[in-house]
Amino acid sequence: MKIRKTCMLLLFVVSVATNAQSNFNKFLKLSGPTKKWVLLHPFKAKKALIISSEAQRVSDSIAKTNGLDKDAAGGQVDAFRHAYWMARLRQEIGKCAARSLGKAHEKENYGTFKKNKLEDGVVPDKISSTMDLHNNEEGLKLTIKGSKTPKKGLIYKIINAIAQGKMKIIKKDQEGNFLTCDEKIIRLESLKGKWENNKCLVSSNKTYLKLF
Repeated sequence: MKIRKTCMLLLFVVSVATNAQSNFNKFLKLSGPTKKWVLLHPFKAKKALIISSEAQRVSDSIAKTNGLDKDAAGGQVDAFRHAYWMARLRQEIGKCAARSLGKAHEKENYGTFKKNKLEDGVVPDKISSTMDLHNNEEGLKLTIKGSKTPKKGLIYKIINAIAQGKMKIIKKDQEGNFLTCDEKIIRLESLKGKWENNKCLVSSNKTYLKLF
């Protein structure tokens, strides 16, 4: 789901050369999965922070256009954010490091669920994590480390992939209600406290939301 949280969790590496005690305290507050990733990739963490902020900023801008469905929580904009994040990370820090950060983010989301905290206005769940991991992989396919593909080119590639149905979104009706795979509305109260539920993943070109 939202990358902003992971972006904040990586913040401690930005000024590591100064105010060491403060940075250490920030490090102690990192989630276990993200802390482990930073320890394994200390020289890539700052680039990851910059790209994470960039991915959130670009997806926020995309959400204001009519190119996608404007849905940043399970919809096409959500899919775009993860694909762009992974594509840019692969360009800068490589495929394996990018993929492992994406997986750390999803483990972090499970921790958020266990603590019953909101992300994108809803508590994370298994199907959202499955969606994110799929879209992460699609994003990784769109470039290679060191590629000079401009950011606008990546944006075009990702939007095109979404239009072709290569990514996944969560099925909703035009009013934004979650739907089962057999078109039944899922009551929000039935989702509370459940990591596994009957939400339905569909191809990214199957959006039911109003685009305009």
